[in-house]
Amino acid sequence: MTGRRQGAGLAMMAAVALLGFSGGRASAQQIVERFPSSGSAPAGIVERVRVPPGAETLILSGQTASRADAPDRPVSVDLPPAALGDTKTQTINILNKIRAALGRRGYALADVVKLTVYLVGDPANGGGMDYAGMNERYRQFFGTSENPNLAALATVQVVALAEPAFLVEIEATAVRMPAKR
Repeated sequence: MTGRRQGAGLAMMAAVALLGFSGGRASAQQIVERFPSSGSAPAGIVERVRVPPGAETLILSGQTASRADAPDRPVSVDLPPAALGDTKTQTINILNKIRAALGRRGYALADVVKLTVYLVGDPANGGGMDYAGMNERYRQFFGTSENPNLAALATVQVVALAEPAFLVEIEATAVRMPAKR
């Protein structure tokens, strides 16, 4: 083997060892770089995430809360605003929906690298967004013993969402390494 080929071969073996390929897909959480927040950002999020080349990306559309009494029934405009619960309740509902949607596609919450959260002003919070309530529930799913990973997080207050009962909508981006072929 020439020096260049030998070096390329060693680099490939090191990459395979680093990625932990053992016949299945490597967990993206093993190789995604997450950089802790600095400055004024809350401690429960990361400042930035570096995704490796070749990672598969899954982008989930914005998820909203489901009815507790009929999760498969669509939420309609005639549903009273309090029917889906407050910001905390809706955040738990949505993050559970995101976990399920990820699982159906072979991903886990640990693979989430980015969340965008849209909050409507909560009447119970004087019309302001309940960031503290949302963040409290977010921390039940991220930065835990079950899922130590944190996501890059953007939270914005919006005037309204698709239905009057919605106080929260969350988009998620997850990454993983493809299965070895």
